[in-house]
Amino acid sequence: MISSRLLMDWLLESLELEANLFHVGRYCGDWHANTSEITRSSFHLVVQGQCWLHVHGQAHPYALSAGDAVFMLRDFKYWLSNSENAQNAQRFPAIDMVPLDSGAENGVGLVCGFFHFKTGLSSMIIDGLPDWIILRADEPSVQAARVIFELILQECERPSAPSSLLLERLSHLLFLYVLRQQIADNHELGGLVALARHPSFAPLLDQLIKQPQAAWSLDTMATVTGLSRSAFFKRFTDLAHQSPGQVLLALRIRHACQLLKSNHTVEAVCPAVGYQSISAFTRAFVKSVGMQPGAFRKKHQASER
Repeated sequence: MISSRLLMDWLLESLELEANLFHVGRYCGDWHANTSEITRSSFHLVVQGQCWLHVHGQAHPYALSAGDAVFMLRDFKYWLSNSENAQNAQRFPAIDMVPLDSGAENGVGLVCGFFHFKTGLSSMIIDGLPDWIILRADEPSVQAARVIFELILQECERPSAPSSLLLERLSHLLFLYVLRQQIADNHELGGLVALARHPSFAPLLDQLIKQPQAAWSLDTMATVTGLSRSAFFKRFTDLAHQSPGQVLLALRIRHACQLLKSNHTVEAVCPAVGYQSISAFTRAFVKSVGMQPGAFRKKHQASER
């Protein structure tokens, strides 16, 4: 069975994401802001002052103060505002930010951006997380994340404009710490985390990761868990919110990407991830990744030169 520590390492290693900033600055006066209906995951780091998070369907708003962060992992209705009152928050204008001012005594300073999670295994990891996660400045369980946030604060307080590249990298790293805390402490998570925690499915997941080249059928997977075929399929799908075949495909494609990045040929990768023909492997790879495996290999060869 995968230990909890190895599980964290494997999930963190498997998560492929990019962070891109779209706002760094300060809101003053009456305002509201949101990224609803953009269908992208977003994050908002409070570096100065205080604001309120209003989530549609929630009776009470959440107060956010300097050092807090919120990660929006789904597309749903929400508003950030200077007003605790939900109706005011929606009525206030969406105004432009002004530059950060470390000496300001009013308004709120924010670092805001988008996360892009690659399809396949990364999406399955994110799908098991809550719709949104709030990181509190005073949470003892995420002390390591506080160090990252302090670096973000220091970068925002520079006399010259903060570096967008550094803020993106630090936001990326901050989210990885938050993800690790969620895996360790949140026992309501679904998806791959739930599979790896389940005594019947953890050994199977371990074998799928280690032996993607094996001829895995529904029957052979069910045998590893000690369940009947029908019971296995139902319980697996209920836990993972994906079918066994979808999880196996994601694991195989991830391994294929790793091998191609290491300059293995398509001909060598094909049997190493359980495919008997290059054409079948190519179809699965293109559907998952969006490009031919040979083109993927050349792209990463070029990027390393």
